[in-house]
Amino acid sequence: MRMTKMLVPTSKEIPNEATLPSHIYLIRGGFIQSVGGSGLYNFLPLGKRVLDRIAKVVKEELDMAGCQEVSLSFVTPSSLWEESGRFEKYGKELLRFKDRKENDFVLGPTHEEMMVNLVRQSVRSYKELPLNLYQINLKFRDEIRPRFGLMRGREFVMKDGYSFHISHEDMKREFDLMEETYKKIFTRLGLAFRVVEADSGAIGGSGSKEFMVLARSGEDTIVVCESCEYGANIEAAISKPTETQSEPPQAKFAKFHTPDTKTIEALSAFFHVDPFYLIKTVAKRALYDDGVSKIVLFALRGSDTLQEVKACNAVNANDLIDVSEEELEAIGLVAGYMGPTVVVEGVSVVYDNGLRDAKALICGANEKDFHFVGISLVGVEAIFSDLRAVQEGERCNCCGGRLTYTKGIEVGHIFQLGTRYSKPLGANFLDENGKSVPMVMGTYGIGVSRLLAAIIEQHHDENGCVWSKASAPFELYILISNVKDEAQIALAESLYTAMREIGVEVLLDDRKDRFGAKMNDYELLGIPYAVVIGKKLSEGVVECIMRKGLIKEDVASDAIIDYLKVRLLSC
Repeated sequence: MRMTKMLVPTSKEIPNEATLPSHIYLIRGGFIQSVGGSGLYNFLPLGKRVLDRIAKVVKEELDMAGCQEVSLSFVTPSSLWEESGRFEKYGKELLRFKDRKENDFVLGPTHEEMMVNLVRQSVRSYKELPLNLYQINLKFRDEIRPRFGLMRGREFVMKDGYSFHISHEDMKREFDLMEETYKKIFTRLGLAFRVVEADSGAIGGSGSKEFMVLARSGEDTIVVCESCEYGANIEAAISKPTETQSEPPQAKFAKFHTPDTKTIEALSAFFHVDPFYLIKTVAKRALYDDGVSKIVLFALRGSDTLQEVKACNAVNANDLIDVSEEELEAIGLVAGYMGPTVVVEGVSVVYDNGLRDAKALICGANEKDFHFVGISLVGVEAIFSDLRAVQEGERCNCCGGRLTYTKGIEVGHIFQLGTRYSKPLGANFLDENGKSVPMVMGTYGIGVSRLLAAIIEQHHDENGCVWSKASAPFELYILISNVKDEAQIALAESLYTAMREIGVEVLLDDRKDRFGAKMNDYELLGIPYAVVIGKKLSEGVVECIMRKGLIKEDVASDAIIDYLKVRLLSC
């Protein structure tokens, strides 16, 4: 391709709304174009080439693993989401609309229902299973605050795959196969990534793993072990049970006057007690389908922090929101002095696992300026769940190593769904005994358009993008320093033709612009290799540049083709 024939609207200006390198460089390099600042983007020719290159890697590895590609309708009947129970549960990110006949539809952010509908109409017998179907297609999520360019847009390209099985054992086999396949995909794309345990969120299911590209700009906090391969999203991370060397408070059960001690810090100072022995009680309103809600008290050690996703899952809610002091007072709860041991009608209590059979505790008495001391939870029958956020420095539950935080960009997520969708949607098959049973499912997603941003977040410098070979829009950039020099043009044209003949994707910069402007564009666009044909040609020399590190090397002009064959075809 020739630059004079290609739409590449590069810019020196940093977009006002852009803060991340990927957002800045993808717009400045003319890869994408914002549509009204609303989280929607056009892919221009360079961006579309990168998108297609990434999709090609994804498709090749999936096809190698025995998956089959389909293409589902972007518009989904709402009735399918109602069948699965997700129409209300998914929330406002699900864009709902009516057609001219007043039929209800949604724009799919994910396609579990649609794929189950396809399979339930096509598969009847265990002899037709297992089956793994996928698509690389548009999705829409009505983000309340789209930001960071392709990282969190409203419309995006996603690979979503779904497998169907006769048993949980076979589904787990496919789940493991997809984990290995995803590792191959992200390795081919040149990414440093980590596979982590994750929360299943609105998708559901019994277990899931995320694939996180390691980057300081990542939105997700992940917990990793320094000594083993354990990793988990903060929403799903666990650690060895925490302990303290501090002596427990010695007191019989009693109500104690504690004026102006509304916080854990104040209470710890008042009793001269480690927060480990205090009970922190957090009130949240849990939201459910059809406008149903209830107040829940979450109790954990004063030294711990509530992890809200874990808390939300513990009560199977759609979401948790804060509760005002006035709301608490209206139902008989006293802010700052709440305790889980006080029974309030209509209020549920969930304890963190770390409080199971704990003793020598102090908690609120649900009365202004009073706390209970000498609390024991030994043998108490209650709802216990993992509620706490793992902290840096805690010990790995797998090997005892030290846990640390890092940042990651989620680019893939795989789920063990079981019968979460097949049962309500009636996706059954006849087993060997002729009995109709629900299919066991897995689902597997990759953010294809998000990968453009993730690659740049991990691979860029102060000058622009640094694409890997597998993702680059072109492999080679040929820059003519002076388009009025016939010798430079002749060599560039012969090199351009020779490279294309051996299958190398080439971009020939034949513009009449200044040399400096062309070099700036090359560094911004991030194509892996460049050949600069300039003044040194009179000495029989051209300059080769490797974009990563901007490493330059003089090469004899009559040897440049062989040089590039080694560089481009052997790696």
